[in-house]
Amino acid sequence: MKYSFDTYRLYQNEKIFYYTLRTKVTMKDEVDFDVLKSAANVAIKRYPYLAVSVITQEDGAYDLIPNDREVVVVPTTDKLPKLSSEAVNKHLLFLDYDGKNIYLNISHSLCGGHGTLPWVMTTIYEYVKEKYGIEPDAPAIRKPDSPLLENEITEPTLDMIPDEPPIYKYEGKNPPMMIRDYMNGMFNPFKRKPNYVEFAFRQKDIMEFAHKNDHSVVSVFFILMAKALDKVLPKKYKVIGAETANCPLKEMGIDDAHVDLLTHIFVDYDRDQLKGDMEFLGTMTRGQIMLQKDILNCQEEIRQLLKIYEDTDNITGNKQKAKYIDENNLNRGKDARHGTFLCNYTGRADWGEVGKYVESYVFIIEGHLTLEVSSMDNRIFLSINYLIDGKKYTKAFMKVLEEESIPFRVRGPFPKNLTCRET
Repeated sequence: MKYSFDTYRLYQNEKIFYYTLRTKVTMKDEVDFDVLKSAANVAIKRYPYLAVSVITQEDGAYDLIPNDREVVVVPTTDKLPKLSSEAVNKHLLFLDYDGKNIYLNISHSLCGGHGTLPWVMTTIYEYVKEKYGIEPDAPAIRKPDSPLLENEITEPTLDMIPDEPPIYKYEGKNPPMMIRDYMNGMFNPFKRKPNYVEFAFRQKDIMEFAHKNDHSVVSVFFILMAKALDKVLPKKYKVIGAETANCPLKEMGIDDAHVDLLTHIFVDYDRDQLKGDMEFLGTMTRGQIMLQKDILNCQEEIRQLLKIYEDTDNITGNKQKAKYIDENNLNRGKDARHGTFLCNYTGRADWGEVGKYVESYVFIIEGHLTLEVSSMDNRIFLSINYLIDGKKYTKAFMKVLEEESIPFRVRGPFPKNLTCRET
């Protein structure tokens, strides 16, 4: 590719979906603006590949250049500034805050949860250090003055993918995609209501349930949400599909890379299966996830994406490049596969002593029936993101948790308050 891997998602159609990743970190004390502003601008020095501005080259290509201007921190309002605007000093990120909440906003082009979380943790580390005058013991957090990891800015290339045929391909069952919800959420101003709900769990409760039923963390939430939808979806839908994003960087030998390279994993459940044995469901789900994660089985999707990005370099004109990316989007078209809902898990994050000052953290994204799972210390958090009023889905999910005797805390719904990129 001629330009940074991070630039190619910038071409995607942003009229409806803004591709902003918003991380909400709830502290145990009220947020101090002056300390947060200082911490944000100390922490960003550790991540030069995130401190960038967008420019357009002569051939119409987006490119990223270093941006040493101050990272902007503002109070939370109903109308936040746009990414890459002058209001945020041309950055593709900024912070806002209210009460005990710190919100870290970043363009999804630069990274997803895998690449965002280190920046989030470094920022909160520095905030705790400055606010409380301590040196938190948090060896897993990248410190503001620590060097970049060996592969942190390495970009994926075709030669990193094995040149072997896949050993397995999942045959889906065409689950429903909640089209009416999406249409209302995207185009109906009387129905569109982007919001999210937060759940918190004790890690031991989720893990005890997982071990008892041969589950992983992802498969637990796959099955719990599928069972919830089984309660509310029309009987005409014979299948409920779960989908998760898979980050194959480890299998490509560049686990520390910040880039947002994803493949997708699907598990479809017959409605009758969801009324059956939980251990069977857990074993089936974990097996499918493991098979589809194998680099040999997801390499075709990676090759297609990298080929699209490389072809874009041969097109002249910004609008023409954007059109090509849009028309070749692997998530659209007759061959695209989707689940009824999406559930992503960034894995357990080790916050060390910083975790003592943090009540919770969740990811907020555009999308509908999208579950984002995060974890720290002895806690697991979940945000369910909606485009419309998702009350019936939340109630059904809570009912399943009660049926399975899984204790939880729930808060919300809250408005997503996402911001778009200024073009």
